[in-house]
Amino acid sequence: MTASITQAKGAAPKRAAAKPKRSKAFKRENRTGWAFMAPFAILFAFVFLLPIIWAVYSSFFRQVSQGGGLYGGGELVNEFVGFQNFQYVITSGKFWTGVGHVLLYTVVQVPIMIIAALALAMVIDSFVVKHVTGFRLGYFLPYAIPGVVASIIWVYLYNGQISPIVKGLESIGIHVDFFANNVVIGSMANITTWTFTGYNMLIFLAALQAIPHDLYEAARIDGANGFQVAMKIKLPNVRGAALLAMLLSIVGTIQLFNEPQIMSTADPGISKAYTPMMMAMNTSQGTLTPSGDGPASAIAIVMALIAGLLAIVYTLAERKVNE
Repeated sequence: MTASITQAKGAAPKRAAAKPKRSKAFKRENRTGWAFMAPFAILFAFVFLLPIIWAVYSSFFRQVSQGGGLYGGGELVNEFVGFQNFQYVITSGKFWTGVGHVLLYTVVQVPIMIIAALALAMVIDSFVVKHVTGFRLGYFLPYAIPGVVASIIWVYLYNGQISPIVKGLESIGIHVDFFANNVVIGSMANITTWTFTGYNMLIFLAALQAIPHDLYEAARIDGANGFQVAMKIKLPNVRGAALLAMLLSIVGTIQLFNEPQIMSTADPGISKAYTPMMMAMNTSQGTLTPSGDGPASAIAIVMALIAGLLAIVYTLAERKVNE
């Protein structure tokens, strides 16, 4: 009898452990945290999430004229067209020509900028440079200048009639046209490199300063010189920073807009669809056909997908190489 009772008790299901009750102080701290985060969350939703949602929504509409009779006119209304805007973007020769300009620009500009940023960071992190703060601030300062202002400055420096650079080169017999068809992408790349090299340098510098100094001391005990320390210790430990800098640079160059837009004021050869972002802006303003927010939003969404795809491909390739 006792055994059967014991078996029955053993067969009885175990009660779930009671969840600990949260104290009033914990709940109050939780509410306080959400209250502090609320302004950022609201602002983030208004300036980032809602525009993306609106762009996706508007990409399925196109402005068409209704009414007006035989002689045209009428009123522009938004009409649901499904995926026609995306079909227009994917089959547009102007769009893919602009993508080609951006890809060529990325291949030329990004490696030069990353190598220059890494070299500057390595020099600042070495024992050669004194007064590091001044050099770090000087290299970073161009990033503090708005991109439009930087582009205007360089367009002045590229202008053959007033540029001190062009006139100085001509005085020694070198004639340069920074707006020539085979040079203009390099001129744009120079503006971006001048602006963002200091920013990427800080990424590399932070990674270098996070390396344990014990590794340096062990290398010097083993007889390694400064060059060997840089090649064998510093470079392998900044791979993560290099990946971050490359990803940010690729995504940034896909959005190329300021440089060609400002340079187009001095170079008529730069068309309104020279890059996809210029094409999107001029489409929304009605200077390209089809016009309106719908086709412009479709261009932006397709470019966002291309940027994401390139970032994924680069990340997978980088991981494959490092395995």
